[in-house]
Amino acid sequence: MARDRNQGEEYSGPLKRMLVGLLLLLLLGIFLVWRIDSPRVERFRSQVIDRVMPSFDWTMAPVTGAVNLLRNFQSYQRIVEQNGELRRELQQMKAWKEAALQLEQENARLLDLNNVRLDPQLTYITGVVMADSGSPFRQSVLLNVGARDGIIDGWAAMDGLGLVGRISGVGQHTSRVILLTDTSSRVPVTIQPSGQRGMIGGDNTAAPPIAFLEDADLVRPGDRVVTSGDGGVFPPGLLIGQVAKDPGGRLRVRLAADYERLEFLRVLRDHGAEQISDPGRPVTNGSPLPLSAAPKENRDG
Repeated sequence: MARDRNQGEEYSGPLKRMLVGLLLLLLLGIFLVWRIDSPRVERFRSQVIDRVMPSFDWTMAPVTGAVNLLRNFQSYQRIVEQNGELRRELQQMKAWKEAALQLEQENARLLDLNNVRLDPQLTYITGVVMADSGSPFRQSVLLNVGARDGIIDGWAAMDGLGLVGRISGVGQHTSRVILLTDTSSRVPVTIQPSGQRGMIGGDNTAAPPIAFLEDADLVRPGDRVVTSGDGGVFPPGLLIGQVAKDPGGRLRVRLAADYERLEFLRVLRDHGAEQISDPGRPVTNGSPLPLSAAPKENRDG
């Protein structure tokens, strides 16, 4: 067995060396043929390429497929990265949109406050609603203005549409507004255009009832309700809302103020109406006489 193996190695060794030599000669010949610059050799090279290359298409198919797969994977990876960037940008745009909507709503409410028509003699302070302490038994809000801003108990508070309530409790930096819907709220009102006077009292509902009307038959749903100024509680002519009827036929007020979105309130400075203490002077020949020149019986009453 050892002798047969040695004989096989003796024959295979020279054969391998001969094959390697032939392969080197073939490669050298191909190199020389490819390097020779001759028209005949060029035609020969073209014929060889035309015959050999089409038959090698099937061998290049796996390489071509692998290259295409790599390109597709790289393209997919780029698409995934772009998708992630677009998602992040979309989240940022949603945040910006929400901020823009909030600013738009805030701006609209401030514009509404500026469009309210008030008595030119009434000045105001605009405050931000800090908290809503509404409950089944008490309905009020807190403002970020107080005694340092000159706020006084009893002043009226309005939003961009109508009367909201009155100041009831003033701190150094904050103040409390009792809403018209609170059970402790009572406001003398005038119904327009009939001119009927009455009073609205809160009952913890969104539409306070109207009481003490002089003639309820003259009041119709949709009539305008404003403050009358009686008792000096509020300045006259402040809009409260419109008359409405509940299912039981009771007259109520559909409030003009948006109680669901109380963010800014305007506190009206009202130092009261000027009191007239002069009893007046008698008029003679079209001009008033001084009290010292008036007849004694007139002065004595």
